[in-house]
Amino acid sequence: MENMEEKRPNSIEISLKESEKISTVKRFWNIIKNGMFLFGLKNRLARVGIEIKPYYWVKEEVEKSLEPKIKGNVSEFIFRELSLAEMKLLTKSIDNLELDDLMENHKNSQLCMGLEHKGEIAAYMFIGLNDLNYKGKIFHINTNEAYLYNMWTFHSFRGRNLAPYLRYKCYELLKGQGRDTKYSVTDYFNKSSIKFKNKLNSKHLQLFIYIDLFGKWKRHYLLRSYTDK
Repeated sequence: MENMEEKRPNSIEISLKESEKISTVKRFWNIIKNGMFLFGLKNRLARVGIEIKPYYWVKEEVEKSLEPKIKGNVSEFIFRELSLAEMKLLTKSIDNLELDDLMENHKNSQLCMGLEHKGEIAAYMFIGLNDLNYKGKIFHINTNEAYLYNMWTFHSFRGRNLAPYLRYKCYELLKGQGRDTKYSVTDYFNKSSIKFKNKLNSKHLQLFIYIDLFGKWKRHYLLRSYTDK
């Protein structure tokens, strides 16, 4: 399979197009179709100050995975780092993504990697190389490790297997930096995320639940350990 060109931009690509938004009805149907109704309901409760979040601490690619095949011509996609300026531009195309949240993600990460298709960003994700502070719980990251988070595929590019493909390209990038162990947090209700990580030989290590009641009472509880780290 032909490898995509890898490059690091020196400046924002002004010609980048904004990805098309979808209607509220279609977005809700996608949630139902992908088994994410409870995931969406949980997010609604969080907006009124009640957050109950079961989540997995995941070790990714515990065994070497094969390069995922995408639907379409792989040579049309460019795997590259995205700048903060480009990410700010893309917030206009992502529902419920606030600029403050984006700035926090960018501050906590060391890399934001994406797939570009004919001047349009198709998917992106963040990579962290330092300790992860997840809602007050610290996950220690060693020098040969990294954590991956906030994967997003734009609606017009969904159904083309881009999420596992971008993940795999990031695995290769990290391996070249001497980081051969990758972790992530996966929401218990996010079946779509669990599915694409399983394609890449990921394994659940622990199951936690996080409870936040109106910002005044916050706790993490370990529900189950599947294996030692």
